[in-house]
Amino acid sequence: MSPELMVALLFASLMALLLLGFPVAFTLGGLSIAFGYFAFGAEFFNLLPMRVFGTMTNYVLIAVPLFVFMGTMLEKSGIAERLLDTMSLMLGRLRGGLALSVIIVGALLGATTGVVGATVTTMGLITLPTMLKRGFSKTLSTGTIAAAGTLGQLVPPSVVMVLLASVMNVSVGDMFAAALAPSAILVLAYLIYVYAVALFKPEHAPPIETEELADFWRAGALARIVRAFVLPGLLVIAVLGSIYAGIATPTEAAAVGAFAATLLTAFERKLTWEVLVDVCKQTTFLTSMVFIILVGATAFGLVFRGIGGDDVLTRLIERANLSPQLFLAFALVGIFIAGAFIDFIEIIFIFVPVIAPLMAKYDLNLIWVGMLITVCLQTSFLTPPFGFTLFYLKGVSPPEIATSDIYKGVAPFIALQLLVVALLLFFPELAFLVPTSARR
Repeated sequence: MSPELMVALLFASLMALLLLGFPVAFTLGGLSIAFGYFAFGAEFFNLLPMRVFGTMTNYVLIAVPLFVFMGTMLEKSGIAERLLDTMSLMLGRLRGGLALSVIIVGALLGATTGVVGATVTTMGLITLPTMLKRGFSKTLSTGTIAAAGTLGQLVPPSVVMVLLASVMNVSVGDMFAAALAPSAILVLAYLIYVYAVALFKPEHAPPIETEELADFWRAGALARIVRAFVLPGLLVIAVLGSIYAGIATPTEAAAVGAFAATLLTAFERKLTWEVLVDVCKQTTFLTSMVFIILVGATAFGLVFRGIGGDDVLTRLIERANLSPQLFLAFALVGIFIAGAFIDFIEIIFIFVPVIAPLMAKYDLNLIWVGMLITVCLQTSFLTPPFGFTLFYLKGVSPPEIATSDIYKGVAPFIALQLLVVALLLFFPELAFLVPTSARR
């Protein structure tokens, strides 16, 4: 059988089984075993264990469970609730001040947790009822919370970037540094949009009542502000500061963050045996899901390259006479569309290993490409019908919030994220405003 036919049959089988609802990890693993045995015979079973163990012993991947533990532990600490409450009162005099505070706190939580489910659920439970009670529109409320909750995928430290860096074989620290400017631009775009809505449609985002603000500023406002910002600030400095200063690797910084998050939870008197067990269970569940998909994807990648899949794609692209920029644009569109239907982990482990070698052949800077992919993956969290953030928010929303309200609410924020993708495409230097070793 020709390599072209084998590759086409491999991907057709993969898409068919995924659409039928088979688990991704076992679909990847099962297809790999079947096609590997057909293509290489029994020798395939000697190659597979070495490839899997080579991937699973990757030191960088240890950061994944540590960052997940850090984010889950912080969710239990109550720091997010205090941050949201304090920030909303600080910005209360501005129109839409509560929505603006949700975005800023989403960015801060992204820099301390990086776990979308925890951030969206926490902000949805705490802020959404308050926003509705104070007269905010359903669409603006749900859209703001959903968009702010996904910032953890772009604001370092991010589990998405750890996994991407591992698959693309680039430095995690460089990825974190490259994400600083794009994440700041995206947060600024969110803030401008929300303030514009509050300015031109004041009925959608009314300010907080004067009496409530007066009570806040009279009753020890400075102490509340310091307490709300100092603890998460220390955590950000401990994690990101140690990476950028060259004191610790991202994996070591993740361990520091996990330990610091535990200390902060204990300082808040929220650390109990039940909380610790629950955090460990959630961390184990999410980490196991990531790694079992990684095992299947590693086997899939071995078979794909073994049957000459990368050469087939290269020949197809050469025949199509695509420029590097056009090929990159097609790849990003494909990732964006795939994100509406499957999880970001699956996209990273299925699609990225296929296109990354081709990006390298085109001499594209992989750190820059990684930033573009990261923003597209972040967009996938908000894209109907299967954006995970939409499900998280709907699960904690009051009964009066319809799914259509959430879909309408996230649409402008998806447009803003695509605008950031366009800016990165046309101005690659935005990914290198903070110096990295990847800059050429």
